[in-house]
Amino acid sequence: MKKTVIALAMIVPTIASCTPTERGASIGAASGAVIGGVATNSWGGAAVGAVGGGVVGALIGQSQEHRGYCIYRDRYGRRYEARCR
Repeated sequence: MKKTVIALAMIVPTIASCTPTERGASIGAASGAVIGGVATNSWGGAAVGAVGGGVVGALIGQSQEHRGYCIYRDRYGRRYEARCR
């Protein structure tokens, strides 16, 4: 029962999130905490996993916000973002 309550407590922030970045960060943090806790069998491992998973999840979520856009370089080497060809 305790594990079910903990799992539900980790799922609720994902449902409440509104942007893809927030959604990715919360899913990544929850997944990282579970994996880190299981791998190390300690709270410290779960905390490190949550931080790492949150950062990676936020980066993945942020990449989903600009769907249909690609990053290009002009002839001077400057980067710019435009619709994909």
